[in-house]
Amino acid sequence: MPTIFDQRMTAQIDGDFVVFLIGLRINTPWKVTKWLPAVRAMPRMLRELDSRPASETGLLGHSQAGLGTIIQYWRSFDHLEAYANARDSAHFPAWVAFNKRMKTCRADVGIWHETYLVRAGQYETLYSGMPPHGLGKAATLVPATGSRSGARTRLGGTAPQSEV
Repeated sequence: MPTIFDQRMTAQIDGDFVVFLIGLRINTPWKVTKWLPAVRAMPRMLRELDSRPASETGLLGHSQAGLGTIIQYWRSFDHLEAYANARDSAHFPAWVAFNKRMKTCRADVGIWHETYLVRAGQYETLYSGMPPHGLGKAATLVPATGSRSGARTRLGGTAPQSEV
């Protein structure tokens, strides 16, 4: 069982980073041959990435966000793009096979992704009574005390007068 932090914590990460959301939607559940290969591909990709150092891949961490959605944290968009286009990675052949398989039936399985470029200090997090989660799994967790106690101050602003 993961360690539960019994205090308010926040994630701290140096520099810019990327949040990449990716998901799959099964529109025709009876067409197993269309969606099962895609469902199996993501865990294979994540195992491949997890087996290599983050300094090499740029993947800082990932979390499942419900059925069919993964949140990934990357050091940079260049790292994410390099992995997506690497012909010797698990992603590229899976992507080619998916496009070939879905060429005439795109509506059977939906896929989506969203990419967010996060500038240093332009994020805030709070975890209370939680194990490492989300960005807190990909970054360093520190107590949310002092200048880190409020959302505004975690974002680099000043505390409202009522808190001073």
